[in-house]
Amino acid sequence: MKNIRLHRQEKEIEQALLEGEYMDIGSKEFEEIASAVAVRKKDAVLNIRVNGQDLKRVKQKAKRLGVKYQTLISEFIHRLAA
Repeated sequence: MKNIRLHRQEKEIEQALLEGEYMDIGSKEFEEIASAVAVRKKDAVLNIRVNGQDLKRVKQKAKRLGVKYQTLISEFIHRLAA
């Protein structure tokens, strides 16, 4: 068998699997998760002009939350549209 070198993140995942941090889920739960992911699929591009200070504050808030600012804006739009 070929010797495979894992990256840091892959090693962390492997370790988590060995320690039982992940568990099997049923097909119904898997389908629910797959459906939720499909609903959030980004399939359109939006270009808008915004106030520079507003964008700066959104970027700061996104950084505090640990997400990318475009993801945060996308989530705002998703919740507004719901």
